Formats: sequence, C-alpha cells, structure tokens
Amino acid sequence: MSLLTMVQNACKSLAISSPTQVIGSTDAQIIQLTALANTEGAELAERGPWQILARETTHTTTAAEDQGLMTTIAGSEFNYIIPDTFWNRSQNVPLLPTSPTEWARMKSAQVVGPYSRFRIRGGRLRVLPVPTAGHTLAFEWITLNWCESSAGTGKSAWSVDTDVGRLEEDLMKLGIMWRWLEAKGLDYSQAFNVYELAVKDALARDGVAPHLNMGARPGALLMGRRNVSTGSWSL
Repeated sequence: MSLLTMVQNACKSLAISSPTQVIGSTDAQIIQLTALANTEGAELAERGPWQILARETTHTTTAAEDQGLMTTIAGSEFNYIIPDTFWNRSQNVPLLPTSPTEWARMKSAQVVGPYSRFRIRGGRLRVLPVPTAGHTLAFEWITLNWCESSAGTGKSAWSVDTDVGRLEEDLMKLGIMWRWLEAKGLDYSQAFNVYELAVKDALARDGVAPHLNMGARPGALLMGRRNVSTGSWSL
C-alpha cells in the first residue's frame, strides 16, 4: 500500500472524495490529509521499538571518553538506543546507561562500578571509564525512517505518492481517520478507540517477545561458565 492508496482508502472510509494525487495536490482537504499522514507516521513510530525499525551497529572504540557523534556511529537516521542491548563484545560485559546526575558524580569521584557506563550528550556517545582502544561495542537502535521510497530508500516523511510505510499502513490509515475527524471538530472517540486497540495489538505481537514461564525451561542455557540443570534442589 502506497501513500496514495492509503489516503484513498481513508477517504473512502470517511465518505469524502478520493484523490488521484496526494503530494502536490492543491485541494485543501488533501493537503490536510497529507499533513495528518506525516503526523501519524512520526507519532506511531514513537509508540514502541517496532522490529521493522530496529537496526544494529558495531563500533570500534578509541581511547577517549567521547566516542563521537551517534549520527556518525550509527548513521544519520539514528533515533534512540533500544534499552539493554548495549554490550562490549570484546569483554562480554554490558554498558549501562546513566543519568546526568550520576555521570557528574562519577566524573567527580573518578569511580565507576564493575561495568562501564555510557550516556548520550549533545548527540555524542560518552563512555566511562575511558575504554581501551580497539574494543567492539554493539547495540541495537531505532531508525527515524518510518517510511521508504518504492526503491527502498528510508524516509522520515512522505514525499511522493509511491512512498510506502515501514509500519503497518492499515494502522496509519486508522490514525489518519481519527485525526481527520478530530481536526474537523467531529466525534472521533469511536475511531480513536478502534485505532488504540489496533496499535496495542500490533505492539503485543511485534517481533518475538519472551513469555513468562514459572516452570522449567527445557534446553535453556544460563549465561556463565557453568550450566545448572533445572529441577528441585535440597537446601
């Protein structure tokens, strides 16, 4: 589904005239729908770490606190790091995020815990203690580009009618619909509720999430040098 067909389908559902062109249209209503489509795409992308928007980057450390711009390390479309994915693969240890307050304390005391800490300040990745040069850092992150051209080039906004969404376009269509109703001063409560339920369902099934299991996990491996069999043990 392209931007054009998505807007056309939204128009049909809203019982308004369906356009033959979206980008470049001089129709005020279509111009508004295009703006709403961009708002919807950007806001839907921020609802969760959608797997289709996830990327992985490795970075070779320099012997400096300041490791450089995130847009250089990860790329210009960098949005944010997915929590609990940042590791020093050379040492097999995690890098933990820290607050500005804790960072200031560590800088003052020159004491860091057993694991390295990182923060992003001014768009630059900073690591304490200063890492050894040549280590491999790796993390997953979310891209700003929630749509793409028909040729697969990522974009952070619709720009031509043939652009396609990386997120579920049926969700975006529902988002456009309730936003249009709201913009017109009409009752959008039912449309919004349908949209919210659809988004929550999509997030719940996105990717492959672990599930809670209070029993044994056959074949599970514990991280570390030794594995302990599952079962009951006398204490």
